[in-house]
Amino acid sequence: MSYEHTKKNSDIHETLGIFEDLRQFDGSPPEFWAGYMDAARRLVEGDFALLLVFEQDVWKTKGIWPSARRKEASALDFERECTLAAQEAHAKKMWSLDSEKGGTLMAVALDSGEDTPRAVAIVYISDISKGIPLAERMTRLSLVADIPRVYRLKKDSDKARNDVIRFADTLDFMVLLNQEDKYMAAVMSFVNEIAPRFNLSRVSLGWQDQGYVRVQGISHMEKFEKKMDAVQLMESAMEETLDQDEEILFPQPEGLNSIVRAHGEFADKHGGKYILTLPIRPDGDTEAVLLCERAKDPFTENDIKGLRLFCDQSSRRLKDLKINDVWFGKRMARSLKDKLAGLLGVENTFYKALGIVCFFLLAFLLFGRMEYRVEAPFILKTDDVAYLPSPFEGYIKTVHVRVGDEVKANQLLLTLDTQELLIEESSAIADKSRYLRESEKSRARYALAEMKIAHALKEQAEAKLALIRYHLAHAEVKAPFAGIVVEGDLKEMLGAPVRKGDVLFKVARIEHLFAELDLDERDVHEIQIGKHGDIAFVSKPENSYPVKVDMINPVAMARDKGNVFPVRCLFEGKPEDWWRPGMSGISKINVGKRNVFWIITHRTVEFLRLFLWW
Repeated sequence: MSYEHTKKNSDIHETLGIFEDLRQFDGSPPEFWAGYMDAARRLVEGDFALLLVFEQDVWKTKGIWPSARRKEASALDFERECTLAAQEAHAKKMWSLDSEKGGTLMAVALDSGEDTPRAVAIVYISDISKGIPLAERMTRLSLVADIPRVYRLKKDSDKARNDVIRFADTLDFMVLLNQEDKYMAAVMSFVNEIAPRFNLSRVSLGWQDQGYVRVQGISHMEKFEKKMDAVQLMESAMEETLDQDEEILFPQPEGLNSIVRAHGEFADKHGGKYILTLPIRPDGDTEAVLLCERAKDPFTENDIKGLRLFCDQSSRRLKDLKINDVWFGKRMARSLKDKLAGLLGVENTFYKALGIVCFFLLAFLLFGRMEYRVEAPFILKTDDVAYLPSPFEGYIKTVHVRVGDEVKANQLLLTLDTQELLIEESSAIADKSRYLRESEKSRARYALAEMKIAHALKEQAEAKLALIRYHLAHAEVKAPFAGIVVEGDLKEMLGAPVRKGDVLFKVARIEHLFAELDLDERDVHEIQIGKHGDIAFVSKPENSYPVKVDMINPVAMARDKGNVFPVRCLFEGKPEDWWRPGMSGISKINVGKRNVFWIITHRTVEFLRLFLWW
């Protein structure tokens, strides 16, 4: 009994020693979890242990330890019970569950350093009655639940320390590289400094040139023959990396499917046991490749990160030296080539298309010519306008038309009240008869003087009668010709008095319409008789009609916006039925071809000339 107790104490101390080692463990996570879960199983004297992780809203089993008991665990098939135990432990930190298949499941939420635990360790014990009590087992399991957090913190601390060391090493390296002002010297410094820092047997740098990778420098080798078989195989391996635009590790790890044929051929004939090639991207595109060889140890993740950092930090410096460390003519030719490639390449298509459009637009403005058209407002007029005045003083009796009505020749427009004229006519007839009798009576008495007076009074009555009858004949106002009434809306003036000479109607012909333009004095020198153009009415701007300049008034007329010259334009086609005198719109007269830039800027130039003239 004393022997068994001593053996148990020895096992516990050994297990605790394992946990103490796990607190300082710096290996990979799979190795850590394998050691941790097996030690946890031994600590609580369990049959086997499972690790469950909460991913995508589902508890997933990540492993079973020891691996020899996996078949036994699978045969028990208590996945549902493990999930239930994991959920309870996740909520309550610890949980135990008697399995329907026999045995007990002990679950504890592992402290991984996160706000919400995402991992649960489950230990299966086939016979809980043997060995230590359940409560002590749970206590032991809870005491080691924080070790994953310690491991994670140590990994983060080691990573941060390695990052600091790596960056410091990179800064020291860049100081040495920046001291070089020649391209080849910088290349040799680059490869020679990298080799000992990462325990590499050989480092080579290749740069893309006309679609192929050419070796620029090899560590600890000042000169080399470019046609050597080793150099050519090295360039093939670099081109393999350039084409795939990714880091290539040879021998290739499991799970990767990069093409490594050229790497394998190079390794078989001339390379080391382990090869790593890294693309170098100065401006985002792969332009160079670094090939690293190692004879003994494989490349670790820290090695790859360190080399990648060296390449990223030094790529810009190396490219600048490669571009500038040439004679002046080659540098100019390369710069011109790059600019032409940027101009003619497929990148930035929108901006290039915009530039081409702007170029052609500018060329059109400077060298293009187009018809220059002088713009001016117009009003529709006609020379055949008849003013119909009142023939005598009277009163309006009837009105037969309104403004806008079309009338025929001799059509009755208005009638004046003639009742007063008829009374005057009767009076004049009576006076004529009376003076005629008095004249005959005086002649019978041989009263010559009285006869002549009576005869003169008779003639006066006849003249008055003729005037009255003339007025009666013109009491009806008629249209002198076929046309349209453009003025004289008298329908609401029935019975109103009119004076002699008052214009009652204005009638215009619509056959001989013309457009009168108010041409700005700034454009009068551009217009000549016979020039052609077009007009568009305000009422129907979608239609335009051709016109021809017929006459230019030689005297300017003052308007609100300045002086204008009236210009008479005749229509080259038949007038439309809906045209009416007084309609207005915009006219554009063609004056000849002009430079496009002049058309756009001549107003501003003329203003500045007058403004700045002294």
